[in-house]
Amino acid sequence: MSFTLKETASQVRRDIVRMVHAVQSGHPGGSLGCADFLTALYFNTLEHKTAFNMDATGEDVFILSNGHISPVYYSVLARAGYFDAKELASFRKINSRLQGHPTTHEHLPGVRSASGSLGQGMSVAIGAALTKKINKDNHLVYSLHGDGELQEGQNWEAIMFAPHHNIDNLIATIDYNGQQIDGPTSKVLSLESLKAKFEAFNWIVMEMDGNDMDSVVAGLDKAKSLTGNGKPVCILMKTIMGKGVDFMEGHHEWHGIAPNDEQLASALAQLPETIGDY
Repeated sequence: MSFTLKETASQVRRDIVRMVHAVQSGHPGGSLGCADFLTALYFNTLEHKTAFNMDATGEDVFILSNGHISPVYYSVLARAGYFDAKELASFRKINSRLQGHPTTHEHLPGVRSASGSLGQGMSVAIGAALTKKINKDNHLVYSLHGDGELQEGQNWEAIMFAPHHNIDNLIATIDYNGQQIDGPTSKVLSLESLKAKFEAFNWIVMEMDGNDMDSVVAGLDKAKSLTGNGKPVCILMKTIMGKGVDFMEGHHEWHGIAPNDEQLASALAQLPETIGDY
């Protein structure tokens, strides 16, 4: 039985809130906000193989930089067939491969980069893209970054490096929800105009609604069409933290806290079960 992207994203959101609730630990807000994007990426856009090979020869690569949104990443990987969805029940437990931030030493299929420390994913993604160019592999590298982590300086060295070296096989998406763990990004450390910044660094910049599935699919298609033009591509993706669960939406407090039993029941009532709970 096949499922639509919207149906799959609903199941992914159910997985997220159940995983975080079960251990009373994790990051539901950004995970829920990025569920549509990662669902569209893995089930529609990305050319990938579930027979996992770390070198990713002859396939696209995805690098998750904001690794705290591991619940959505693990759910999408499982639902895409990288490992059994039943393993989601081990999230953040001792000796689990599904730790709070993705790691490579756990050898979890689909994970090519550890991302416990924020601000490093841009460098990793550019390295992967450069490797593909050197190896004459025409596949693309996709990456996802939080807007708050762009407050770290390493990003901007990498953002400067990529166009200088004609890294035009990279699509970097910024989860532009305006929220981070300590509050709105505008109050913690204002990002000003990310569009103007990336354009000043000679990137191709586009914008999309990250919580409208049709817009996400069309946006990824457009971004893909813009590759190969001598410049990297940046997608500024507007999302709502906690999307899909009304009491979480738009509140930075849900960056890193788990719902209680009553809140879980309310969240699940808003999210249709489609593929089936693990």
